[in-house]
Amino acid sequence: MTAGRLTGTTLLERLGRTRTVVTGGSVAAAGMLLGSLAPELWAALVGYAVAGLGLANLFPVAVERAGALAGPSGVAVASTLGYGGMLLGPPAIGFMADWFSLSAALTSVAVLAAVAAAIGFATRRATAG
Repeated sequence: MTAGRLTGTTLLERLGRTRTVVTGGSVAAAGMLLGSLAPELWAALVGYAVAGLGLANLFPVAVERAGALAGPSGVAVASTLGYGGMLLGPPAIGFMADWFSLSAALTSVAVLAAVAAAIGFATRRATAG
């Protein structure tokens, strides 16, 4: 994720915001699927690394897009939900892993990354980029 954040500005300049969100969400979904369903540890680690690269720029671009769509209150709501997700996400994944399985819980993260990509695609005309 650190490597993705450090190269994020260049990525945003080359791809634009919409493509960065859609591509990042898609890459993250694919990485989490690989990580959660891989039979070998090395493949799972590669999947998690790919997911980190895909997710690296989603949050900053999502907050920026929320600000463009809804103004300062949009930034506040997006930041609150994003940071709340960082606090509540790991326990939620833990509970899901306990109730179902770890691979099912991690697959839910892949689904959410795909939803982020779909939302980025759906809002492409609402903001420039």
